[in-house]
Amino acid sequence: MHLIKATRHALAECESVEEIVAESWQVQALAGAIGSHLAAYGPQSVRSEALGLSEAGTQARRSGTGSGMRISESREARADRLSQIQDPKCALSDLSGLLAETGVALVLVAVTAREEGLYWQCIEAIDAADESEDRVSGILRRLEAHEHGPAA
Repeated sequence: MHLIKATRHALAECESVEEIVAESWQVQALAGAIGSHLAAYGPQSVRSEALGLSEAGTQARRSGTGSGMRISESREARADRLSQIQDPKCALSDLSGLLAETGVALVLVAVTAREEGLYWQCIEAIDAADESEDRVSGILRRLEAHEHGPAA
């Protein structure tokens, strides 16, 4: 929860287009870290979907760092500090909101982008955020089903 709040704050504090795009990849890194954690330690019913989130976040992170948007060590370390998830449902709900906020920020950047390269970086980041948000929704559905047990 603390990492999600810190990431949300960092996104809100961005002062440049480059910072917004770089921070969007940090959101993906956090999504990947949460997915990895749940794939390893979460309920069995969510592990395969969580692995998909981990892979999506990791792929997006690689893509973002390869696109010319360098992520500072302090930002990179944020997702790497994830050690536990006390309330998976709450963390995933907050992550879903953060992914949506990231998508909105990226759309605003994309529609005002003057450079074609920046525009396509934004589109790629929007797609990554959407994919991660879909995977988070899937995990949340599985957690709900797990809590309520099999239907009678």
